Amino acid sequence: MHLGMGELLVVLIVALLVFGPSKLPELGDALGKSIRNFKKAANGGDSGDVAAETIRPGQLTAHVSVDPKISKSESART
Repeated sequence: MHLGMGELLVVLIVALLVFGPSKLPELGDALGKSIRNFKKAANGGDSGDVAAETIRPGQLTAHVSVDPKISKSESART
């Protein structure tokens, strides 16, 4: 199944209408990184932590709360 120039143009116009011009570069970047990471994992890439290579500082934040009532031995079992 090959897409011609006309089909690609229609897909790009629909994507532009759905996501808007400001989100298209972000979506393209995310899609490219996803494909690259998938290929690395499929080929048995040397890095086990593929996600750490693509996340820039400040791009992702995690909110973790620690329960002080749980001891270290209990947390090691979970």
